[in-house]
Amino acid sequence: PRTKDGKVDMAAKPPQTYYGKTDLSGLWLPTNPTKFLLNFAADMKDADIPLTPLGKATLQERIANNGKDHPGVSCLPSGIPEKLSIPDGLKIVQTEDLTLMLHESRTIYRQIFTDGRPLSKNAQPMWMGYSIGHWEGATFVVETIGQNGRTWLDMRGLPGSESMKVTERYTRPTVGHMIIEVTVEDPVNYTKPITSKLDWTLLPDDELIESICEENNKDPKHMVGK
Repeated sequence: PRTKDGKVDMAAKPPQTYYGKTDLSGLWLPTNPTKFLLNFAADMKDADIPLTPLGKATLQERIANNGKDHPGVSCLPSGIPEKLSIPDGLKIVQTEDLTLMLHESRTIYRQIFTDGRPLSKNAQPMWMGYSIGHWEGATFVVETIGQNGRTWLDMRGLPGSESMKVTERYTRPTVGHMIIEVTVEDPVNYTKPITSKLDWTLLPDDELIESICEENNKDPKHMVGK
């Protein structure tokens, strides 16, 4: 929908699919481009982050080393939830049985199966994990397991293990706005689940481009830690 001057009406009601669900399709960008990328628990006090002794030690080591071992330094992928906060375009392509997330960053994709299958009991560990989705009213709920334990939750260094499960709840109240409530469960690194609420803004009349980190990666020689 557009206003009289031809601009996209960002406050309009979101479109609906032929199968009766909110259409999340579009090109999106984090509304705050660095807040949760730098610290997934940005809305929590450090003392309230329920880290296990191992999780706390891992975070402290990464902070002390200035994050020199972050996967992105070597052009390796971000996982979930960090990938949701990368300030590059994310294109959602939604069908009834499968939702695709096409990330400009690293030119990588993610599949979310919505054909009724359960979570895999023996998912092969992968950077993006294994995801299934279902609808609860107007909210798209995504469950992800099977990440490889090498991803960080953010650039600061909050850890994630192979045992981690991430649940995302997507709500599109208007054409131009998406809200994503993200809950991380990881008994290796956290004594209880932690939740953050992310915001995305639609980028209308725009398209993805390639972003090939390996072509001009100048980071490694500068990432020396302390």
